[in-house]
Amino acid sequence: MATNENLPPNVIKQLAKELKSLDEIPPEGIKVGVNDDDFTTIFADIDGPAGTPYENGVFRMKLILSSDFPHTPPKGYFLTKIFHPNIANNGEICVNTLKKDWNPTLGLRHVLLVIRCLLIEPFPESALNEQAGKMLLENYEEYARLARLYTGIHAKPKSKLKHGAISESTTALNVDKRNNSSAQNADQKNTLAASTGNPTTASNKATSLEDQPAGVGSVASAPQSNESGAVGSSTTMPAAAAAPITQKKGVQAEKKKIDARKKSLKRL
Repeated sequence: MATNENLPPNVIKQLAKELKSLDEIPPEGIKVGVNDDDFTTIFADIDGPAGTPYENGVFRMKLILSSDFPHTPPKGYFLTKIFHPNIANNGEICVNTLKKDWNPTLGLRHVLLVIRCLLIEPFPESALNEQAGKMLLENYEEYARLARLYTGIHAKPKSKLKHGAISESTTALNVDKRNNSSAQNADQKNTLAASTGNPTTASNKATSLEDQPAGVGSVASAPQSNESGAVGSSTTMPAAAAAPITQKKGVQAEKKKIDARKKSLKRL
């Protein structure tokens, strides 16, 4: 299976930038889809240009990049069946830009635009589909009829290509970013810890206090008893706060009993 490992790192970086640009600012009538882990095969959906026999059709094609790209041109193929002089029955595209006129400085955007222009202005002189080329020169009406027929049958809109998630950095290039991010996070945590002592512990304490019901564990919030020992009905006393009060009342009651006994003994 082809992967980005087949391409030099500098080529991967350049392709990532190009594909991100194509995703954010797509050429008119062209939508690009790509797998971040494999830039060697690039897919595109091309809308049939208005005023041509390919109008209202959506044609999926692919560009295959060799390990020697950009020194050698990509190979282009239409995956959607099409009746066109410069596109063979197996989908291979014949255009000078991908052959003798190739230049390593040409970008993917330029290549895709040239292919779409081929649908507007075919070149029957360099035909891969001889029938379509001859028909275009001798009987355009019949050529246009067949091209429209193919378009209506085969070029119906397909499921959309995945786009909008092309990152400027691939898996290999993201390693440095992840390492830098981890280092920055560690520095921030160390700085925070140094300035606050123990931010994690403080945070946990604050959270636990916020989650506690009002009055729990707080002497000030405990309800007061009246002289008769009855607890006010407006608030419910927590069990932890009520236990010491109950014990104190028991001690006071026992003391009163002992005092009463002493008084009785003195009378005797």
